[in-house]
Amino acid sequence: MPLSLAEIEKIKHLHDVDSASAYLFSKIESTDQLAKALEYSQEAHKEQFRKSGEPYIVHPILVASIVTTLTDDTSMTTAALLHDIVEDTDISIFDIEELFGKDVAHLVGGLTKIDVIRDNALVPSTSDERLVASALSFRKMLLASIEDVRVLVIKLCDRLHNMLTLDALPDHKQLRIAEETLVVYSPIAHRLGISFLKNILEDLSFSYLFKEEKHHIDNYLDTNYHAIEMRLGEFKESISKLLLQNGFCEDDFEILSRVKHRYSIYLKMQRKGVGIDEVLDLLAVRVLVKDPVECYKILGLIHLHFRPLASRFKDYIAVAKDNGYQTIHTSVFYDAAIFEVQIRTYDMHNTAELGVAAHWKYKSGAGNIKLDWLDSLQYQDEPVEDFYTLMKNDLYSEDISVFSPTGDAFTLPRGAVALDFAYAVHSEVGNKAEAVLINNIKSSLLSELNNGDIVQVVTAEEMMTRCSWIDAVKTSRAQTNMKLNCNARIREINSKSAVSIVATIMSLNISRVKEWFDESHCENISNIPNDIDQLKNVIHKYVADISKNNRFTAFLSRHRFKLKHTTLAGLDIYSASSVNDVVFDYCCHPKSGDEVIGFIEKNKVNVHHKLCQHSTEKLDANAGVIFVKWEHSKAHKYQLIASMLNEKGALADFLTFLVKLNIDITSIELGKESVDYTKYCELVFEAREADINTLRVKIEDKIKVIQLLRADDAYKN
Repeated sequence: MPLSLAEIEKIKHLHDVDSASAYLFSKIESTDQLAKALEYSQEAHKEQFRKSGEPYIVHPILVASIVTTLTDDTSMTTAALLHDIVEDTDISIFDIEELFGKDVAHLVGGLTKIDVIRDNALVPSTSDERLVASALSFRKMLLASIEDVRVLVIKLCDRLHNMLTLDALPDHKQLRIAEETLVVYSPIAHRLGISFLKNILEDLSFSYLFKEEKHHIDNYLDTNYHAIEMRLGEFKESISKLLLQNGFCEDDFEILSRVKHRYSIYLKMQRKGVGIDEVLDLLAVRVLVKDPVECYKILGLIHLHFRPLASRFKDYIAVAKDNGYQTIHTSVFYDAAIFEVQIRTYDMHNTAELGVAAHWKYKSGAGNIKLDWLDSLQYQDEPVEDFYTLMKNDLYSEDISVFSPTGDAFTLPRGAVALDFAYAVHSEVGNKAEAVLINNIKSSLLSELNNGDIVQVVTAEEMMTRCSWIDAVKTSRAQTNMKLNCNARIREINSKSAVSIVATIMSLNISRVKEWFDESHCENISNIPNDIDQLKNVIHKYVADISKNNRFTAFLSRHRFKLKHTTLAGLDIYSASSVNDVVFDYCCHPKSGDEVIGFIEKNKVNVHHKLCQHSTEKLDANAGVIFVKWEHSKAHKYQLIASMLNEKGALADFLTFLVKLNIDITSIELGKESVDYTKYCELVFEAREADINTLRVKIEDKIKVIQLLRADDAYKN
């Protein structure tokens, strides 16, 4: 099982060789090879010390200890003990192979290769340039070049221990390593399905990169600790009673609880433009059972006894994620709070926590390890998530009556919350609702109301936009007003960015562009960031205005303001200058389809979610904005069965070939080896080529095609 937070804290405070060695061999049985590797590594590093002053050998010992929690592969643990020897001493890979065998040498060589790639790909530490762009390139190179996934697993463990001991380094190095961890290593942990490593790496990086925001979240969780624990305990108890009353025995299930991890909370706040108290899935419970069918029985019981948020149901058991993740997700109301409920089997839980390390058999050479997790190298892409959406039905036919403090009666549908009442009183009251008293007791605005309740709403001075609560309210009046507020906020951001886009293209001062917009009576400027034709018309109008006085100036302006179209990372980009790179910033990590805004820095576009706090700050600081919009996808889905020679590197070579054809692979499966030394590969992928015969000819240039079908065509052309 993965490391607990208590064990991670223990590892962080192990600083001497004896205690580190004792911890290692409490996790794995000592063998002659491990004892030999420990002694050899200790001798090689005997003159070396870390910045903290502790003997360097403590680091590889603790990295090996972390590796043992993921796998019992002795070669991996041995390689972890030796992972820095080739890089930091005069010992060669050949020496390692002679002493410890080919498999260990192969792993150590792969780890050494990562350091070489890193040195070549990352901007030097002396540069003022942000690391994120080169870190993205480093990650792509890493994924494309590392042949054995075990190397990446060891490297993730190495990075975890580095992050645990980061306090010993100066501030600028802390920020650099934390940024690299967040952009390079935690996404790799996600792709490998090792969720506990991903979450820990993200939270450790978050604590260095966003200290103030981390303090704010910690303060909220600490202040509300007892209330949170009590709510989680009561909800767990209510689910347990529900299951026991409906035929389940105590040994049939286990219920775990958790609070969403810090960086995940922060991302949700940035993407939704909300405060921490508005994050809907802050509290969660996880129900573990033995059989997949029981997952659906429990889902039915929970939906029958707690009101579900229909839009937040996802079935990853029926349609698993690309990294093997399987769980049912749903969110329900309970006691004036919203809880996320995850339902999975014990095997699914093991896979979700440990990813590739849960089931993959690490063999000598490891040439047969699946590569389906390499589904995408794009920073903003997520695995294809097909899920069932429940229809929104009115679950109750009867209404309830609630009262204002002055005795006025309001009729609401059963299941309505306090915020529904606020909007029933008046849209202005709902928009400015800050707190609520139900029967003279301070309660949440999402508290479900009961027949006869007396409700008093406390309002703020300013309107409060709550984009993530739209699905939590029951009445159409509340939903409509909240949607209007959110749309108004987006329009306000669009109007500001429209001025910045035009100012950036024309190299003009922001105030001059605002003045020109007023003088020329331009309408609906909030549409400019989403409508390239309107942007072109605005520029044409500007050129026409200045040409009234000077023909020569008009000629120069037509050429100076000619927009260049670029397509990068799934975005259509229009700018006056050349653009050669796109970075999706980790402060909000926008996903395909989100409302986005692009800030130009030299020839690079930094993309943020429009509701991100940092994008608002940059916009208010008059940072240069350019036109960015998600590219309209015209991809067609195909299913391919191909045969290839059963030799090392054949699959990687074929996948590289497909990437060059602009093909996005969504799943891959290798068949059994045959006697003629070939193996079959089945892929599902998306391509823009609509003609299946043309596509077949292109693929057959590289490999023998057994079958090629249109997966999105009922007639299988």
